[in-house]
Amino acid sequence: MRISKKVNKMPPSGIREFFELVIGMKDVISLGVGEPDFVTPWNICESGIFSIEKGCTSYTSNKGLYELRLQVSRFIKNKHGIGYDPENQILITTGVSEALDLVLRGILNPGEEVIISDPCYVSYYPVTFMAGGKTVFVNTKDTGFKLTPSLIKKSLSKGVKAVLLNYPANPTGVSYSKKELLELSRLFIKHDLIVISDEIYDELTYDFPHTPISSLKGMKERTVYLNGFS
Repeated sequence: MRISKKVNKMPPSGIREFFELVIGMKDVISLGVGEPDFVTPWNICESGIFSIEKGCTSYTSNKGLYELRLQVSRFIKNKHGIGYDPENQILITTGVSEALDLVLRGILNPGEEVIISDPCYVSYYPVTFMAGGKTVFVNTKDTGFKLTPSLIKKSLSKGVKAVLLNYPANPTGVSYSKKELLELSRLFIKHDLIVISDEIYDELTYDFPHTPISSLKGMKERTVYLNGFS
């Protein structure tokens, strides 16, 4: 079967290569995948079974169940004080990776650029590539693996449309204080940049309270806030 030239240019998954490398090795402890070491609590299993027994097996809205979007809206409002309309501002996806893919396909024209911290989560490059965009990787080893206003300024060009912000970050674990986010937000507003904020690990913030960048003045309207139950 002939596949597209674009897919042919895609590099193999680094995670898959690593897993294949350790297959068969003895006494290897995997810290690579965020899976719980306990079975799903029975009350959750029971609710799923009961839902099936009631016949809740049909298609839903492609935006996700309204009841779920409503609860997500309430959760974010109660936790962070950010108001999102469940009718037209919240979308349910199968994980943050799918959400990111949809966002990039929705905002990027061919050749437009996205600034991304290096190192970063392995799927950021391929989803940007498949959306027709270009990645502008910013080496962060000298800044504690954080994007800074100075680093971003040096990477700006006419082609840059968005910044992909991930905090707490995968794989480095670093996060941003409210002060750091305020400094970044001023730059994003000044240069009219879209911010895609992947905050899936917000519960793993320990040194200071987690601050969604969309909660800062002038940022909600230019931020796509990604989060979930992972």
